[in-house]
Amino acid sequence: MTPRIIVVTDHAHINGGLAKVAIDSAKGFARRGYRVDYFSAVGPVEPGLTEAGVTVTLLDQADVTSASSLARFGAQWLWNAAAEHGLARLLATCDPAETIVHVHGWAKALSPSIGRALGRSGLPVVHTLHEFYLACPNGGFYDYGAARNCDYKAMSLGCIAHNCDSRGYHRKLMRVGRHALMLYGSGLYETARHLISISKLQREVIAPYMPRDAVFYEVGNPIDVTDLGPKGDQAPGDFVFVGRLSAEKGPRYFAEAARLAGVAPVFVGDGPEREALGKEFPEAKFLGWRSPPEVRAALRAARTLVFPSVWYEGQPLTVYESLALGTPVIVSDLCAGREAVVDGETGVWFKSANAQSLAEAITRLKDDGVARRMAAAAYARYWAAPLTLDRHLDSVAAVYEKVQSHWRAA
Repeated sequence: MTPRIIVVTDHAHINGGLAKVAIDSAKGFARRGYRVDYFSAVGPVEPGLTEAGVTVTLLDQADVTSASSLARFGAQWLWNAAAEHGLARLLATCDPAETIVHVHGWAKALSPSIGRALGRSGLPVVHTLHEFYLACPNGGFYDYGAARNCDYKAMSLGCIAHNCDSRGYHRKLMRVGRHALMLYGSGLYETARHLISISKLQREVIAPYMPRDAVFYEVGNPIDVTDLGPKGDQAPGDFVFVGRLSAEKGPRYFAEAARLAGVAPVFVGDGPEREALGKEFPEAKFLGWRSPPEVRAALRAARTLVFPSVWYEGQPLTVYESLALGTPVIVSDLCAGREAVVDGETGVWFKSANAQSLAEAITRLKDDGVARRMAAAAYARYWAAPLTLDRHLDSVAAVYEKVQSHWRAA
């Protein structure tokens, strides 16, 4: 039986990795002959969705980053009544025996209110854990004030009393209130019985917070990259960082380590740390945001990608893209990106938040012979089992079959 798929997520356009996976998989399943509906709050609609035959239901609302007034948006952020009623209307048209509801994201616009519609529908539901919002009020187990991973148990008294939010304690209390609604007032938590994790680390971190009978399925996100062949003997390039220049991504550790190792760091991206880094590290090169093709060209030309993230991450796509392009990766041992890197073969792990450890890794890759050897290994290992969209769709389809089997047996 080919199921009808209801994709539920905040955005109907690509504004990051989560939306890209939701949209690409929706288009992919539609092209395979599935009946696919895409339910979202924030437009515009990615043209490829309708071109692929996906039916889009758009609420045409703002999200937390684009709302003109946080005071007015706060009601939607806590409980989006339009999302609850709109999703309920859509789900009422579905046959439970032929439908899977796949939730990718709800924290930026849809809110916990969708849980009420999901629960009342009686339909089988699967969640992909792109983030940690089902367990952690700020979605990342990260203390933005201290710029490190959070040590508190989510929703414990210590967690509630501690300000981990980047915008102030008032916002933290709003997050706690919304999380309480998600847990006890929406029914959304009760729908989290079938969970797709995108890395082993993610499952380890979130599993203690999930229902005891929750079933986990590990399915990596697809990587949109072209096989350009091995690099061969081309001269190794620069040490490059790609991403947002914010504290949780660790750009300062890279800049400090590069100075210790005697190399000039290259940053592709922008963010709140840009100005301070430029003043403190005038030897650094800042290229700003670049288009996806330009980013891939920078990764291909790099000696290595440096990925110094100081929080868990989910499945950092840049790490996989770099390996696929034949560029080794120096990666923090704390984040999920380490799972893609074979330490000493396709890159190097270093001790998270430790500039000296990162400097030692950089020094190791300064050797042209080591850089070339790791580049060849990175390319060969990735393309031995590439994370293509087709492989992703096959794995997700297998999950759908298992979820429907559980639903029928219940």
